[in-house]
Amino acid sequence: MTCPDKPGQLINWFICSLCIPRVRKLWSSRRPRTRRNLLLGTACAIYLGFLVSQVGRSSIQHGQAAEKGPHGSRDAAEVPFPEIPLDGTLAPPESQGNGTTLQPNVVYITLRSKRSKPANIRGTVKPKRRRKYAVASAAPGQAALVGPSLQPQEAARAADAAVPGFARGGNLAKGGERPWRLVWGPGVRAGGSDFLQPKAKESNIRIYSESAPSWLSKDDIRKMRLLADSEVAGLGQASSESGARLLVLEGSAPGSAPRCGPSPCGLLRQPLDMSEVFAFHLDRILGLNRTLPSVSRKSEFIQDGSPRPIILWDASLSPASNDTHSSVQLTWGTYQQLLKQKCWQNGRVPKPEWGCTEIHHHEWSKMALFDFLLQIYNRLDTNCCGFRPRKEDACVQNGLRPKCNDQDSAALAHIVQRKHDPRHLVFIDNKGFFDRSEDNLNFKLLEGIKEFPESAVSVLKSQHLRQKLLQSLFLDKVYWESQGGRQGIEKLIDVIEQRAKILITYINAHGAKVLPMNE
Repeated sequence: MTCPDKPGQLINWFICSLCIPRVRKLWSSRRPRTRRNLLLGTACAIYLGFLVSQVGRSSIQHGQAAEKGPHGSRDAAEVPFPEIPLDGTLAPPESQGNGTTLQPNVVYITLRSKRSKPANIRGTVKPKRRRKYAVASAAPGQAALVGPSLQPQEAARAADAAVPGFARGGNLAKGGERPWRLVWGPGVRAGGSDFLQPKAKESNIRIYSESAPSWLSKDDIRKMRLLADSEVAGLGQASSESGARLLVLEGSAPGSAPRCGPSPCGLLRQPLDMSEVFAFHLDRILGLNRTLPSVSRKSEFIQDGSPRPIILWDASLSPASNDTHSSVQLTWGTYQQLLKQKCWQNGRVPKPEWGCTEIHHHEWSKMALFDFLLQIYNRLDTNCCGFRPRKEDACVQNGLRPKCNDQDSAALAHIVQRKHDPRHLVFIDNKGFFDRSEDNLNFKLLEGIKEFPESAVSVLKSQHLRQKLLQSLFLDKVYWESQGGRQGIEKLIDVIEQRAKILITYINAHGAKVLPMNE
């Protein structure tokens, strides 16, 4: 008889030593067999039977293991268990000699809580993303260079070439900016515009859902990110009375002069012109698609560092005059005559005596609706004849208010087309005014308009204008924060929604038609 070497065997032998004398004494003595004694004896008998069966099975397994020898035990130890959970909740099955496995008597099941999927609240929940690093692969025979960046003017200036009209290296102390120069280093392939930085920074155009809003095209998103995130390769003064500056963005070949055309450019406006960004998103939501992409950006070379709107510079625009900034010279009287002739509507070619321009009749309806919602007066009412202007308005500063006595001779401004598409207008200089009270709205902008675009009117009536504006403006991180977050944006939307209700009332009261204008 061997001494047990496992804790379970010790317990079994201890219970047997207690039960066997008890059962023998119970059946051999003459004491009355009470119910308690009978139950105790039965329990001991059942346990002894279970113990005997376990001892028999154990002896059989030891015998088989002895017949297999050392080689069989080594093979059994080398059998892999590919389906074992990594958390160790299930022990591996015991291997037998004929290649089958002996299933265990007990299977342990680990219950794991089901992770609930986070709700995607209209694409505005920022997911946790793993930081990715891109490796820049240089082309054969080309040296790797870094993209242009603005750094203090402390390195050598000899490498900077003098370029007329642009400040590439040199002191910008006249405008109050800190000096900078163009520096190239490792990270961008020479002669190419596609570059990979070792560490990609987070874009100021935030899209957390699977796709951008449907009213913004892929080209719109690409241009918005270009304006918001690209490095500045050059700086020039634009021919504008507002003091706007022309930024040459990265994209040109290294060593070439930074200029618009080969490189994308953006027009940097003043902080008070921030409504340009709101106007761009409103234009896309209404389905007009007449404004140029615009974002808000903090310029590192501006002394105050305040956010400013930057508008994409479009080289395809027709040349404009210096006086009215228009590619078509029109007065208010001529404009009213064009509205009556309905030039180019339904494919009808206008007669020469009508005095029509190349602009389609529907374009004026879109402009009037857009200007009324934002109360833009510098296109159709340059003299501020349709409302009570403030002292800081341009018409008062330039002394144009007294000219309202002869409105027919007042010139329209900022009427611009594209060279390759003269039928459609491009809305530029879209500075809106949200502080105009309801009793001082400029209804002169709607004079002569008898039709309105169906796509825009349907959005104004659908009660979804607020939701779409919030979702669209949220993409521009700098603009969203500069307006005070959602609370500030909501106040701007309140103004637009109230003006939309007034416009719908005006359309119904004057019997204006709502037509599809998707020609």
